[in-house]
Amino acid sequence: MEAIIRANGEHSFGKTTLTEMNGVHSEMLMDFEVLRLREGESYTDTHSLEKAFLLVYGKVRFLWEQESHEQDRANCFDVRPTALHVCKSVSVTIECLSDECEINLLRTDNEREFASKLYLPQDTPDEFRGAGTMREASTRIVRTIFDYRNAPYANLVLGEVIGFPGKWSSYPPHHHPQPEIYYYKTNPQNGFAYAELGEDVVKVHNNDTVLIAPGLTHPQSTPPGYALWYLWGIRHLEGNPYGTPTFVKEHLWVQDEDAVYWGDQYAGR
Repeated sequence: MEAIIRANGEHSFGKTTLTEMNGVHSEMLMDFEVLRLREGESYTDTHSLEKAFLLVYGKVRFLWEQESHEQDRANCFDVRPTALHVCKSVSVTIECLSDECEINLLRTDNEREFASKLYLPQDTPDEFRGAGTMREASTRIVRTIFDYRNAPYANLVLGEVIGFPGKWSSYPPHHHPQPEIYYYKTNPQNGFAYAELGEDVVKVHNNDTVLIAPGLTHPQSTPPGYALWYLWGIRHLEGNPYGTPTFVKEHLWVQDEDAVYWGDQYAGR
């Protein structure tokens, strides 16, 4: 499997399909698409699949069932997410109300019917995961929009991570049997980062997508000066929903409060 899908700049306006359940990268068990619209344009999704729509930036109007909601997101780094999650029987229309907007779409099969849910920024607080440990070398912002805890009826998991400049995220190394997709933004946009995939490492840029096969560890590393945002989407497996990942035991010591690191003797220099 090709592990990285390079954007080579901005995705085109319209819909860019990166994975398909029954097509390219079907091993991900999810459709993943990037939708960019200009002001006045709209997109309607009638797929008979579970669907999640994440507003990355811009002002949009969501329309579903008899509901309508307008939301503006200046950017995905400073503003917490808005996402709409619906079951297979619900069609959704998105209208662009700003100069342009970007929406990320995830879909998968799910025969369960469930009530539509619009997740607003106040529903997804910033979690400063790793804070107070590892000499702050892996402090990052995690925004879990929905997972098995608050949406046990879903076959999808959706969240965001922001890695601070010069720090690690998704660390200590961990893995899980469910396939996962990472989709990246860098700040500034000419930035880069490194994504581990088991024993391999790939260099990622703005708008790239990484496909994480089951069982591969996948910590991320950011260089000084550049922040890294990434969407993470996971597909639950039948009878094996995603919950707590498996951490590589040999690296767990770094989180211990009394852990001694080489270089501590030079602190404050």
